[in-house]
Amino acid sequence: MAGDHIHSHAAADGGALDGAFRWAVALNAGYVIVEAGSGLYFGSLALLADAAHNLTDVAGLLIAWGAAVVARRPPMQRFTYGLGRSTILAALANAVAILVGVGAVLLEAVQRLSSPQIVPALPVLLVAAAGIAINTGTALLFRRERGHDLNAEGAFLHMAADAAVSAGVVLSAVVILATGWNWVDPAAAIIVSLVIAWTAFGLLKSSMALSLDGVPASVDLEKVGNWLRARPGIAAVHDLHIWALSTTSTAMSAHLVMSGGHPGDAFIDAVAGELERNFAITHATLQIELGDGGACRLIDNDGLPRH
Repeated sequence: MAGDHIHSHAAADGGALDGAFRWAVALNAGYVIVEAGSGLYFGSLALLADAAHNLTDVAGLLIAWGAAVVARRPPMQRFTYGLGRSTILAALANAVAILVGVGAVLLEAVQRLSSPQIVPALPVLLVAAAGIAINTGTALLFRRERGHDLNAEGAFLHMAADAAVSAGVVLSAVVILATGWNWVDPAAAIIVSLVIAWTAFGLLKSSMALSLDGVPASVDLEKVGNWLRARPGIAAVHDLHIWALSTTSTAMSAHLVMSGGHPGDAFIDAVAGELERNFAITHATLQIELGDGGACRLIDNDGLPRH
């Protein structure tokens, strides 16, 4: 069988975002310390739950930043794809740690619902209001780059959502100030924790799928297969596989049956370029088969769903 391997290594130009990530991590890590300390001092579970949520922000920002940095490191003799997959493992570890922390907060919050403690609502309100400002400011750091960088887009959306969560804590403090209902604090902690758990479960599910070489959610494998079959000269496609090299880089391999003869390097390079532009597949390996030497042993391993 004839084989041509075109490896499209998109340069992970995370340098422009390094400053934004650095400021974002510093601001959010500092706020987590202040908010967690305030929650412990004032006995506010809502603040502690929101601090846990903001800790997930720091982890998410570090993962995104780390992905950009690691992607710039060249492959090595032992790690021929580089170390990009370490970002997937970090996401998986973060998801597990977050869910454990959420479980602890939920347990304490449920116990406090039956015997609410007096919470100084005004300090809680002020600390949470600071969180709205920090989360909004952090989101704005990524506004310029979000249109053409998925890491920046993810960071922007995550921080914007977190500003809304902090607003929930502010609302609970306002209710306590107006009514004196201290049970609102653990109730808010439960609500915030459930939001965190939902986010963490999504992170756990996605990172598990990527660590098992699942097709990234942003790529439709069937559409890629149909697109390849529609290229001039390609009679059939089989042994199609798509997987993540990191949280920001996607690889693909496929066998292309071209009975009219080998199309030449320019055709392969053009297909690889289109795969990157249309599907964000940055590392394409394409094997050409003429179909004149018997069926390929992998012809039934096309990777496509059965109908």
